[in-house]
Amino acid sequence: MRLTHIKSEMSQSGWRLAQHPLRELLYRAGDPRFLGDAALRVLVDAWHSVSPHEFSLMFRRVRPYTMCSSARLRGLHTAVCRIIETGVAGDLVECGCARGGSAALLGLTLKGLGVRRPLWLFDTFEGLPAPSTKDPDFEIAKLFTGDCAGSLAEVQQLFQRFEIADDVHFVKGLFQETLPVANIREIAVLHIDGDWYYSVKSCLENLYDKVSPGGVIQFDDYGYWKGARKAVDEFFRNRGVDLPLERLDYSGRLLIKPA
Repeated sequence: MRLTHIKSEMSQSGWRLAQHPLRELLYRAGDPRFLGDAALRVLVDAWHSVSPHEFSLMFRRVRPYTMCSSARLRGLHTAVCRIIETGVAGDLVECGCARGGSAALLGLTLKGLGVRRPLWLFDTFEGLPAPSTKDPDFEIAKLFTGDCAGSLAEVQQLFQRFEIADDVHFVKGLFQETLPVANIREIAVLHIDGDWYYSVKSCLENLYDKVSPGGVIQFDDYGYWKGARKAVDEFFRNRGVDLPLERLDYSGRLLIKPA
């Protein structure tokens, strides 16, 4: 396997290492958990590339349009199946959709179950905003300003091509501006993929209380970016809530909101 391919798989986004290979690799290489998870990701993604299982078929469809690992995508797939099976009320919400792959997986899962729920996608649709000095890894994080860009038209076309565009709300802008005024009453699945401290903080402050008991919250960047982890830990600590986070992979975490 070529080094460039390994680097691509080791990153949360192959695009990221392609743009900042040496500095990013040196920054992550000191963490053996990252290296071990990267190797496992190569193997698991390879399996889903040939597996005939239902999730694997969806994974192959959305893989070109997402930075999420198969483990995190599987977490979203399972979350949707769970809330439908248990009757948890609410919409599906994704904060940070990039090119739309993980959101499309949510839509495809609903379609496969024969269920319709509103799906909300919040993004700048212009790439990542700049991080702040509240992000402990600011010097690395700032290199990715503008990365992960998927235009609004591109994401809308993807949903139309997959025939899952009904009941989908595309909301363009910064989370700090769009989330406070979003007309969402209840949330059953909340996928937070905001990377930076203030982005993740805004998602939790504006949306956590709308998540129904038994609803699923999945964090894409908890293990990968220190600002995201800081925002999550601070939020729950300030609330006096001690909720266990289920580990999906090196980066992804998930929790079920209790009653």
